[in-house]
Amino acid sequence: MMETICLLIVAVCVLLMLLLKPQRPKNFPPGPEPLPVFGNVLQLSMKNPVRDLDELSRRYGKVYSLFLGWRPAVVLHGLQAVREALVTRAVDFAGRPQGMMLNHVTENKGLIMGSYGAVWREHRRFALTAMKNFGLGKSSMEERILEETAHICRCLEKSLGTPVDPLSLIHSAASNIICSVLFGQRYDYEDKVLSFIISSFKENAQITNGPWAAIYDTFPLLRRLPLPFQKVFRNCRNLTTHTRAIVEQHKLTRVPGLPRDVIDCYLDEMEKKGPEGCVLEEDRLVMLLLDLHFAGTDTSSNSILFAILYLATHSHIQAQCQREIDGVLGRSLSVSFEDRHRMPFVMATVHETQRLANIAPLGVFHATTRDTKLMGYDIPEGTLIITNLTSVLFESTSWERPNDFYPGHFLDEDGRFVKPDAFLAFSAGTRVCLGELLARMELFLILVTLLRRFVFAWPEDAASPDLTPVFAGIQSPKPYRVAFRLRGDHVGA
Repeated sequence: MMETICLLIVAVCVLLMLLLKPQRPKNFPPGPEPLPVFGNVLQLSMKNPVRDLDELSRRYGKVYSLFLGWRPAVVLHGLQAVREALVTRAVDFAGRPQGMMLNHVTENKGLIMGSYGAVWREHRRFALTAMKNFGLGKSSMEERILEETAHICRCLEKSLGTPVDPLSLIHSAASNIICSVLFGQRYDYEDKVLSFIISSFKENAQITNGPWAAIYDTFPLLRRLPLPFQKVFRNCRNLTTHTRAIVEQHKLTRVPGLPRDVIDCYLDEMEKKGPEGCVLEEDRLVMLLLDLHFAGTDTSSNSILFAILYLATHSHIQAQCQREIDGVLGRSLSVSFEDRHRMPFVMATVHETQRLANIAPLGVFHATTRDTKLMGYDIPEGTLIITNLTSVLFESTSWERPNDFYPGHFLDEDGRFVKPDAFLAFSAGTRVCLGELLARMELFLILVTLLRRFVFAWPEDAASPDLTPVFAGIQSPKPYRVAFRLRGDHVGA
């Protein structure tokens, strides 16, 4: 009797396991066998899943599938698969997955994680127009960046020759540049408000791209428990309160039709269109500002930090950049973004920094907006899409020395700057990074100014540099210290 009961229990358990096991739709990309409830989550390293994804690509091809709990996801590996999805079938893959932590944090009102549609298109159009109106790509934006770079130089001069950690300084400068566009203000580097903003962004970036976010996304029943992912929501509430207060102050001091910054510009647009049928609203403005502030702080600052690290540890490349800068600028007081056209080696070095830094290793997750096809497979509407940008930026068929810091990747036989198709540091297609031009301006102007004035020196008594990035949705270099020494005959700030 007992044996019969035991067999019955085992049979029921097996049946439940089979029923609870996720199933791939017909003609869906292949992939590893999922476990009930967990899917394939346990097969991926939470510390850095990129190697696991590479191994799965070798087994299942350039387009394969996983299950994150119950949620099916398609992973795109290599330039061909990523370009076909994001460029050739751009609209089909322009969505964002719903029901995840980032959706809930932003209440689906942000630009980065907003659903593809009329509201998102209107806000992206507004953001692009407003950023251009306040200097993006123009001399006025150069002035903002160079003014902030002068503050960086003054801070570095206080510790000449002494190894320093540039992280806080560079993050503060990048935040101030985007703040000047969004809010029309900058903060002193010691300001507690600036410290609160940067630390909140940094903490949220770490959690939303770590194991606790995966647990939140995979197991909905755990979402209300007092687990570490709740810190993200507290940080976001505090940032929202701070940003909303700035908006309220702008409403009291603005002059309609004479915008000082992006906030004024948005409030002007709201008045012009009126409440009926207008997709612009204050809640969306606040989340738009937070999205732009975060994106304009974290990605740019980490790119600059990687550049300083690479140049300090590759002194011959640093010296070649400085020779080109000196030859082009001569006795000019400052650099202009237009000077990039006469500095092919510097441009190659900046782009190689971005390639190797691999700031967004898996991009931002996409989702299909309708039933579609990709490389012969059927992908249903709403499927989560992971674009493995690491596989593109390090693909051996596209890059001569993929694992080395080698500016020659971006130079032709005559030494002219070229940008290969595989350079997708900012992703591609409809959802290409909104801040690409600002990031390129910041990287070029800040690095040229610093290289013109200083030598970046790796401390002689320091351990060998570890260039391996810290994996996250937005990667950063491991903490390091570097010495800044004045060059013998420098010009400008």
